[in-house]
Amino acid sequence: MGIGRFIALGCAERGANVTIGDIDAKSLDSVREEVAAHGHGVVVKQTDVRVERDAKALMDAAAAEFGGIDYLVNNAAIVPHFNWDPTAPRWPKVRDMEFDFYAQVFGVNVLGLFLCCKHAIPFMEQQRSGHIVNLYGGGGLTPPGALAYVVTKDAGVSFTRFLAEEEREFNICVMSISPGAAIATERAPDEARSRLPAPDSVGERFFLAADADMDLSGHLVNFVDGKLVAAN
Repeated sequence: MGIGRFIALGCAERGANVTIGDIDAKSLDSVREEVAAHGHGVVVKQTDVRVERDAKALMDAAAAEFGGIDYLVNNAAIVPHFNWDPTAPRWPKVRDMEFDFYAQVFGVNVLGLFLCCKHAIPFMEQQRSGHIVNLYGGGGLTPPGALAYVVTKDAGVSFTRFLAEEEREFNICVMSISPGAAIATERAPDEARSRLPAPDSVGERFFLAADADMDLSGHLVNFVDGKLVAAN
């Protein structure tokens, strides 16, 4: 749903074969039909990105069906939807936070990022090319209530920077990109959808990233005047 669905459909519209992993099998079936309507290849696999065998199976399926992996977008995350419902309780402070809760957020937002990159990179190294985008968020969110999310997203920026240097010799461009604002997905309440931008508001940034120059590798990237620009 949300940005992930938007990226999958947008890539298909531009002629790409698309592989989608999601923990929600129902959403997968729905998006598979939408992607297939564009007349290009589509593979879907129910995937928990925290589980290594799932992440590996997803990348193996993509490479087996389409002969390699050119572009990986790490979009899966657990996020605090404070802007959707201001009356909803915020995430707990550290002193009150259950270990399992923090581990779940960290597992999806950071461990999932690691596992998907780990199992996509060998295919990219083999072809000596590829692009990886890790979604960044958290700008404007401050504790209390956002700490777990922001920490994991900042960790993703560091992960991006160091991974980029490991893979530079293989011409693999690794970037962090922010959607630019809090997005209301299809499941957000009507009130939130009336005042927050929809997924298509992110524009072309994720499609430009598929062909980005290696000069942007390792950077947190902004979308300015229709172009990708390094922010750090």
